[in-house]
Amino acid sequence: WTYTSRNMDLRTPTDNIPFQSITAAKDNIEESIIRTPLIPLNYNVPGKQVYLKLENLQPIGSFKIRGAGNALANLSSEELKDGVYTASAGNFAQGLAWNARERGIPCNVVVPDHAPVTKLDAIKRLGGNIVKVPFDQWWEVIQTHQYEGMKGKFIHPVCDPAVIAGNGTIGLEIVEDLPDVDVVICPYGGGGLISGVSSAVKSLRTNAKVYACEVETAAPLKLSLDFGKPSTFNYIASFVDGMGGKSVLDSMWPLVSNLVDDSLVVTLQEVADSVKLLAERNRVVAEGAGAATVAAALSEKFSDRLSGNIVCVISGGNIDTNKLIQALEGKIPQ
Repeated sequence: WTYTSRNMDLRTPTDNIPFQSITAAKDNIEESIIRTPLIPLNYNVPGKQVYLKLENLQPIGSFKIRGAGNALANLSSEELKDGVYTASAGNFAQGLAWNARERGIPCNVVVPDHAPVTKLDAIKRLGGNIVKVPFDQWWEVIQTHQYEGMKGKFIHPVCDPAVIAGNGTIGLEIVEDLPDVDVVICPYGGGGLISGVSSAVKSLRTNAKVYACEVETAAPLKLSLDFGKPSTFNYIASFVDGMGGKSVLDSMWPLVSNLVDDSLVVTLQEVADSVKLLAERNRVVAEGAGAATVAAALSEKFSDRLSGNIVCVISGGNIDTNKLIQALEGKIPQ
């Protein structure tokens, strides 16, 4: 990995993102993002205070605007002349399309066939051109970093060091707002979010724990951590579409194995219950991936590891209306 910013040119280590890369990203994107609030969860749990980092309030409804913005800020006009493209289940695509529109360049997006309508409609509104493919073919694009015949610069939603550094600005803000944070929980999709957040948090708060959160139908990180190497999981698509995959990307394993303390696996019912809880207690609309972190924070099965000041990253709020209604009715959205 080579990381280049407006202010530096340095080699990125394989096991963390340099703190100066994250602070440079903050300068690159501060005028195009919202510095989202950190608020208490309105739900009392003995021995812990749970906070919500509300990335669902970003202009595109998710944190992905940060990494996408920093990635484009680090590319030359020559590199951007044919536009950009990515592979995304929806949220990173929105972040890239939003930033591409701001720069007046085209944006193409390869999406899996189970991507939710809410996210696809948003991509189109932002000017993105959608190419829908079966999940296995989409995952191949994620792994190979290319889609044959598509013009433009490929921006990887997970592995790009500039994307990860942009995501890391969330960690800076968490520690600024809660200097005595004990635990941070991030949803795990490909590892780009938690790698950035953990690099920032552990640079500033060395004793803090940073946990990934996965859902039972898509938990390759937990499997990989247990086996000590990237492992393939029997992935099953669900309403929690914003995180999870078939495996941990080989290129991300050195980062996540070093920066993640463990992965907390929750059930689909726990996630649905947390979508309902956030809406009822805090009037926060979270998609499944965002609500999963709250499910982990409140689960009794992790009570021995989670205490003190706990921050749940609410990564996004882009949930289909019909799925939100089902969750509010106490059901697992179909």
